[in-house]
Amino acid sequence: MIDQLVRDNIKAMEAYASARHDFTGKGQVFLDANESPFPNGLNRYPDPLQTKVLHRLAALTGIDKDQIILGNGSDEIIDLVLRTFCEPKQDNIIVCPPTYGMYKVSAAINNIEIRQAPLQENFQLDLEGIAENISQRSKIIFICSPNNPSGNLLNRMDIESLLKSFNGIVFVDEAYIDFANQVSLIDLLDRHTNLIISQTFSKARASAGIRLGVAFASKTIITYLRKIKPPYNINDLTAKAAIDQLDDSKFQTNINKIVTQRIYLAEEISKISFVKKIFKSDANFLLIKVDNANMRYQQLLEKEIVVRNRSKELHCNDCLRITVGTNQENLFLLKTLKALQ
Repeated sequence: MIDQLVRDNIKAMEAYASARHDFTGKGQVFLDANESPFPNGLNRYPDPLQTKVLHRLAALTGIDKDQIILGNGSDEIIDLVLRTFCEPKQDNIIVCPPTYGMYKVSAAINNIEIRQAPLQENFQLDLEGIAENISQRSKIIFICSPNNPSGNLLNRMDIESLLKSFNGIVFVDEAYIDFANQVSLIDLLDRHTNLIISQTFSKARASAGIRLGVAFASKTIITYLRKIKPPYNINDLTAKAAIDQLDDSKFQTNINKIVTQRIYLAEEISKISFVKKIFKSDANFLLIKVDNANMRYQQLLEKEIVVRNRSKELHCNDCLRITVGTNQENLFLLKTLKALQ
């Protein structure tokens, strides 16, 4: 099935083989890659497959390393998936707004038609709306769960229904899954060869600055994605930082702190007179509806508190998205909000 979805030119092309792809075994003198011979810790090209990081991820997740690929942020993975499966000017993708904006941006860059099947007002999938948008040229359905900007998990049974009924790729973005009370959908990979799951080091792993995304999928899909990725898309500094974060003993403790603070923030913000609604969150942020989002955003900015105004997004009129900060930051936010009443 997967081979039939892949673009013909991708199937036919020969992948670029870097010097580090060609070389196997041990070496003492490296004269193959036109690198600088003067050692400074960074004079050599990085491992094109980042084997150490993949082995560590495989050990943590129980997923075979041949079912994992790393990207320069999740955005590169999104782009790789689009370029592997979607023929420009012919194929289309389906997105479910309000959702992460890079699905549309990357599709537009690649000249791929974008079809929209909006989430329902409770921010859950509209399966009928998705079905109405599916055509013979529909290749990918992008789903963000927990969703951004609403923060809620999408119904697992709905996602499984799409995996069974859709003859294309279902891409599930799990950037915020570590903050949810539901486990990743990784366990579905063995049953659904059309599933791609992306995760990131930018949120729970506290490493937004290293720009590292991860995708889990069937070996067939990963083989195609590796075929077209840039040879050295992950640098050595990023790889080292990734391994350090994967071994961080404070990982779960920090997640627990954020979840605790998220609950506390929701309780306290609900007491603010101009707050109309707080949406249930399974992420590290809260979406709140206020009386006037533009005004409240500016008032917070004047106090040097930067939040995100999401009012232009579907179902998010007069909504602000607030990331859960440290205890000190959250107290300052609450003090400021109370003073604005």
